[in-house]
Amino acid sequence: MFFSLHTASQNIPPFRRLHFWKIAALLGPKFPQTQKQTNVIAALATMAQKRKRDAVQAPVIGIVDGHEARLGSPGDEDGVSITSSSSSEAYEPPEQEDEDGFAPAGIEGGGGCNGGKKASVPRKKKASKSVAKKTPEEDTPRVRPPAFNSSYVPLPFKGRIGYACLNTYLRTSFPPIFCSRTCRIDTILKQGPWATSGIEFVQSLGLQNARDLSKMIEWNEKYQIRFLRVSSEMFPFASHAKYGYDLDFAYPVLQEAGKLAMKYGHRLTTHPGQFTQLGSPRPEVIKASVKDLEYHSQLLRGLGLEGQADRDAVMILHMGGMFGDKAATLDRFRKNYTTLLSEDVKQRLVLENDDVTWSVHDLLPICQELNIPLVLDYHHHNIIHDPSMREGTEDIMSLFPDIKATWTCKGITQKQHYSEPCEGAFTGREMRKHSPRVAALPPCDDTMDLMIEAKDKEQAVFELYRKYGIGGQDVFREVIPHERADDNRPKGKRKEGEQNEARSAAVPDDEIGMGGAERRVYWPEGKEDWLSPRKRVTKKKAQPEDQQQKEIATKKPPPPLPPPRQRKKVGKVKEAILEKDEEDDDDGGEEKEVKLSTVKPRRSKKTVAKAPKTSSSTLASTPTKRSLSLRSARFHLQSSSLSSSPNEEIIATEEVLVEEERSI
Repeated sequence: MFFSLHTASQNIPPFRRLHFWKIAALLGPKFPQTQKQTNVIAALATMAQKRKRDAVQAPVIGIVDGHEARLGSPGDEDGVSITSSSSSEAYEPPEQEDEDGFAPAGIEGGGGCNGGKKASVPRKKKASKSVAKKTPEEDTPRVRPPAFNSSYVPLPFKGRIGYACLNTYLRTSFPPIFCSRTCRIDTILKQGPWATSGIEFVQSLGLQNARDLSKMIEWNEKYQIRFLRVSSEMFPFASHAKYGYDLDFAYPVLQEAGKLAMKYGHRLTTHPGQFTQLGSPRPEVIKASVKDLEYHSQLLRGLGLEGQADRDAVMILHMGGMFGDKAATLDRFRKNYTTLLSEDVKQRLVLENDDVTWSVHDLLPICQELNIPLVLDYHHHNIIHDPSMREGTEDIMSLFPDIKATWTCKGITQKQHYSEPCEGAFTGREMRKHSPRVAALPPCDDTMDLMIEAKDKEQAVFELYRKYGIGGQDVFREVIPHERADDNRPKGKRKEGEQNEARSAAVPDDEIGMGGAERRVYWPEGKEDWLSPRKRVTKKKAQPEDQQQKEIATKKPPPPLPPPRQRKKVGKVKEAILEKDEEDDDDGGEEKEVKLSTVKPRRSKKTVAKAPKTSSSTLASTPTKRSLSLRSARFHLQSSSLSSSPNEEIIATEEVLVEEERSI
């Protein structure tokens, strides 16, 4: 019914071949011409009416019952259009070669290219593998339609701009400064029993993280960054079902960080992970989610914040999965929120629209119902939004008053999230990945607390400061590549006399990672390796000539190679006879000595067991004895040829000996 389905499919773009094979399976020899086949053709014809662009120029992929199945335009739902044609038999597709070197052949029983006859014409294989030409659709680069963004820029900006969890400059200092040290449970259990050694080891990691939180707040204040998201991994496994623990032991260290935050007017928030879902249908997930939220609430309470700083210390949560039914998921969330959560968790919990399922329109009603603030994430909105909205910031601005009301009713300062997709992102999945930095400010209120969710963390905030002149011009400077004067990184090996001098010149602990007097903490995009020392390239030391000659003299020579195996040429005796005959003719029959080199058989080095003695008759019948007889005969023949001129009888005898030796 179709001509060479494999070859025909090569003319179709890859994203349309699936539809081609579906039609081939329905209309092929597996299904005879029945009413079902007619219905399929009618259905395809109905779908093809949606778009008939380029139907005449599209290549015919088959002819069924007088209908031409043509490749539809890329926008068709099925990729194939069915059109009737009275001159379908006159159509001849271009000859192409299969992978096996044969041209396409018609299939018996259909109106194929060869009139229903089987025919396969052998084609000469090409030397090089042919490369299929790309269609214009494939050559065209994917370009996402432009977003409808507002032209409003909140300048001068009076709000707080921050980053999430990690500081790239402090993380690469020596010693490193960060708040997410963690470990594996197996590592904990190796320390000893959990009740004694194990829990002490985990708590020591948490205390280190809490101490570094104070250093990060000091660093942020120096460079005018007054908004920070605290890492959820500050206390490893604190919300674990089996190895969880209370945070009372860390309150003194956490309160030091809280005092600094209130002193400088910084805002601290948290963001529980994606597995914390109050709308899940699984009871074990709900139980673990409630415990995780209680852990984050205890972490924020341990900071000892007061007044507005404590109210602004919120926990941002995603609704999570849809689980097949959005309405049922919202009902479960509503029930779990009202019955399972403590008052402190309810006071701190806020919801955020995500980039997979839940849009702003989905969450705003339940936030208004349960008195939960709603965090607007611009990046997520551009990926998942209501059909009434367009991608960009312009349409969502109409919901700004309703979103802000969810914050003011609880007396919490509003916050928003902003990030941008990576360059070249086209699909929703590709757009989820955050770009290293952002290029602009969103059209938010100029007093907004704005969290920049970018890969380069604090450097993305610096990029906005440089572009819009926020915080002054001399707040920070660019780092010198691979050089840092604000840490105690060891610089190679020192002699014993230099140790005391090196210790006295060490950077104090409170100045480690602070950028030094010149405030060099900014690195250009893509130059994060500038924060690390330059990699050492070890070079071999040049050796003196005397030492080189000594090494050459003492170096053992390589073992000699075995001699090449010599093969005995069969026609060498005959050539020597003919050469002797020619010399005799030239010199008037004068005799000359001719030295014939004989090749001795190689003996094996392995010890061979002695064979039993046999009779002379037995030896004569063996191939070895026969070969020795031929050698003897050849020797006598050579002697006779040297003593007198050769004749035809001697030459004939030599040829017989040669043939006999070949047979052996």
